[in-house]
Amino acid sequence: MLSKLEALVLGMIQGLTEFLPISSTGHLYLGRHFFGLDEAGLFLDTMLHVGTLLAVLVVYKNELLKMLKNPFGKLAMLVTVGTIPAVIVGFLFNDLFDSISKTGATIGWEFLVTGLILWIADSVKHGAKNIDNIGYGDALFIGFFQAAAIFPALSRSGLTIAAGLFRKLDRESAAYFSFLLSIPAIAGGIVLQAGKLYSGHVEALPFSSLLIATLASALFGYAAVVWMIQFLKTKSLKIFAVYVWILGFTILALQITGAF
Repeated sequence: MLSKLEALVLGMIQGLTEFLPISSTGHLYLGRHFFGLDEAGLFLDTMLHVGTLLAVLVVYKNELLKMLKNPFGKLAMLVTVGTIPAVIVGFLFNDLFDSISKTGATIGWEFLVTGLILWIADSVKHGAKNIDNIGYGDALFIGFFQAAAIFPALSRSGLTIAAGLFRKLDRESAAYFSFLLSIPAIAGGIVLQAGKLYSGHVEALPFSSLLIATLASALFGYAAVVWMIQFLKTKSLKIFAVYVWILGFTILALQITGAF
């Protein structure tokens, strides 16, 4: 049974870590494991992702209206191109990555890889390319990094921000495009989860707890997007790299000792 406190904490975890470069799926797995909610279910995950989708839709409402009015404009096409790799990888390997996510056997290593990519990206010479100068090659390159983040503890936001920096985007634009790409990525994940719910057993969870989880995910997701864009203007990604390294090594040590 999902309590209100557990729902609040899981919503906070999902909202913050979806947009901070530290992996929401990896942290959500750890949060559920800590609460003994490994079998809490797909419906909970779906509602948590609905919350973060609502958050990013609110932040980028003007950009979304612009893309809806001009679906073949450059911004809409850049997001489409950047989404294609994740669609292909998700379609071909969804079952494989589902099985990996359920066991959590590799998340320690994945956190370490996320940290390495963040550290390297922050160490390269930064570019000055803004959102108006992003090309389709840039979008596709960033999209391939997003596709790699199908592994549970490879951070989607971390990898796509890093990819933007590798393509010489300025830091704010790298975050901006990363979060724009999150909209179809999160929405696609919700559609996949909804399909599985329709064809399978739906867990009986308290409505009040689900509502708390969704609202917490939305509110903390909104705060994370706004804060992260401001943070990247002047601050380093290396603090996140150190954090996920500590987390990754801790998980590996616990796995070796049989405590996790």
